[in-house]
Amino acid sequence: MPSYVSVAFDLPVDRQWSYAEPEGLSAPVGARVEATLGRRAAVGWVVARSDTVDCDPAIVKPYLRLVDAEPLFGPETLRLAEWLSGMYYCSLGEALSAMTPSAERESRRKAKKPASGKGYVGDAGSVGDESSVGDAASFDDVRVAPTPLVPSAEQAAALGRVLSGRDGRWYLYGPTGTGKTEVFLEAAEATLAEGRGVIYLVPEIALTRQVVEAIKDRFGDTCAVIHSGLTGPKKLTEWRRILRGEARVVVGARSAVFAPVSDLGLIVLDEEHEGSYKAGSSPRYHARQVAMRRAGTEGARLVMGSATPSVESWRLMGEGGMERLVLSRRLAGGDMPAIELVDMRAEGGALSKRLIDEVRRVKREGGQSILFLNRRGFSYFWSCRSCGAEMKCRHCSVGMTYHKERGRLVCHYCGYQAPPPSACPVCGSLDTGWAGFGTERIEEEAARLFPDMSVARLDADATSRKGVLERTLDDFRDGRIDVLLGTQMVAKGLNFPGVRLVGVILADTTLNLPDFRAAERAFGLVTQVAGRAGRFVKGGRVIVQTYRPTSPVLARAAAHDAAGFYADELAVRRELGFPPYSRLLRVVVRSKEAAAATETAAELAGRIVAATEAAATSAVAATSAVTADTTHDKVEVLGPAECPIAVVAGNARRQVLLRSAEAGPGRAALSAALSGWKAPSGVYVEIDPDPVSLL
Repeated sequence: MPSYVSVAFDLPVDRQWSYAEPEGLSAPVGARVEATLGRRAAVGWVVARSDTVDCDPAIVKPYLRLVDAEPLFGPETLRLAEWLSGMYYCSLGEALSAMTPSAERESRRKAKKPASGKGYVGDAGSVGDESSVGDAASFDDVRVAPTPLVPSAEQAAALGRVLSGRDGRWYLYGPTGTGKTEVFLEAAEATLAEGRGVIYLVPEIALTRQVVEAIKDRFGDTCAVIHSGLTGPKKLTEWRRILRGEARVVVGARSAVFAPVSDLGLIVLDEEHEGSYKAGSSPRYHARQVAMRRAGTEGARLVMGSATPSVESWRLMGEGGMERLVLSRRLAGGDMPAIELVDMRAEGGALSKRLIDEVRRVKREGGQSILFLNRRGFSYFWSCRSCGAEMKCRHCSVGMTYHKERGRLVCHYCGYQAPPPSACPVCGSLDTGWAGFGTERIEEEAARLFPDMSVARLDADATSRKGVLERTLDDFRDGRIDVLLGTQMVAKGLNFPGVRLVGVILADTTLNLPDFRAAERAFGLVTQVAGRAGRFVKGGRVIVQTYRPTSPVLARAAAHDAAGFYADELAVRRELGFPPYSRLLRVVVRSKEAAAATETAAELAGRIVAATEAAATSAVAATSAVTADTTHDKVEVLGPAECPIAVVAGNARRQVLLRSAEAGPGRAALSAALSGWKAPSGVYVEIDPDPVSLL
């Protein structure tokens, strides 16, 4: 009797395709096959097997080859993919593509054809010779696990609470340097001793190297590293080590939350507040939400942690949805640094006199400084003083940034480059100039101001060459660099004994963004980068430069007043109806033709409004008009309107926001509006549930 398989492809189409089994082959659920799809061959995932099909068996073609000798996922992963598909408005194939190693042909070694000649088995599932997992996660130098430090009373109490049950949710909250990582590692060891597996999530592998190294040191070759920077074969090798049970601790960035760990006992979500846990393309999942789902369905512990929790998590802790575990004391001998705000309105340059003096003083004391600026390049604003013209990207509605090293203007959104103008392209005037400053300009100014010091820069431009990031951090750790300047690369995960001073060159860049999370990001960034100072010695100092010295957000950060900041921010969010007091669905419509984007967004918004009105009418009709209360189910439609960044890469962007008290009504309204509707040719619709940014 012939057998058939149902195959899901990485396509935005909510269906699967049926194929017959070629003679001599049997594709298990969870394996990949290559099959003809239209006029091309594509690799997809087998999601079901059957002895029958819902059409004429004579027209069902056999697939071309079996890619995997063994399945890449089991029933739990398939169920998670089905949930992901429904939660984040994507197809099952798109969900599996995001969750599992690449569907491309990871191995191009010669495949052997079976005698039938009707199909062949590739050996992509056996690339065991690919033993490395990338520079940032190489196991060439696996060391014996060191003896853990004796925990403090706070750490022991926190660990005891985590291990008090086989499942549950906890949040490890405390300033940087209070020992959160050690609690995570001890919990992981205890979970392994129970015979259960561990997933340890970090925001970005490259920027949390010290944490990743600590995990590898502790668990040796039972640890696997998963992140998007791995090549297909290397990621597949690690994936199969996990499937075989050889790796019981998985550490990685966002996608590691899908690792096929059997008997999962613990998920750690380190630096829970980080926006990089949210995927930027379909499916736009949040690793925090997926971790909650996995822990709940698989009976595992979930432990999150941060010095600056997201506002959503802070509220959840306050209302009992998650137990807060507090660490308050720095363990390496330091104390919380003194944070000073400097009013830049009275200063002439990018570095204030106060910051310059402090950098020099720290050098005399034998210490090191970190200077932080969340803006690359030399200058970011060009204008003509005669006619007021600005230099905007020809493909995006943003200004071009001048990169002096390259002698080019660069758009940081689409990558477009152009030579800097010698005169105004509008009026021909030579009276033009640059304003604003980036890390390149600060590096130049620091070299002039501190000629007796070694200054190094860490940003995406400086570290584009392989090995630069690692060498720079090693040199800084060993004291060969006096001043480390950079973007978020210097704000996260660094733990160096010599750092006495941190200078935040401009705290306003994040605070000024047109996004309801701007205050949260500004507070978190200042607090996090300030945490790099004085971790090992008392007397650490932080200088925060700002043109808004009266900002209550910066005042709270300077006073180390997290409770006050969250109370203020939650009050504002409640008043304005933003998360965590509502759920948002963001729909972005983009097109090369601005009119098409505008018209389509208006049409879709109209359909959503009609769907919400129909739902409200049905709710009233189903109950007594006197007792009906539809407030809880109300869906507010905001827009359509231009996105704050209205054009990116030549695409006009319009957005519609759905806001409701709970997720269900908004999702139901959007699903009803999309039912039977298709965007016009050349117009693309992106759906982002629970967006972390509205830009």
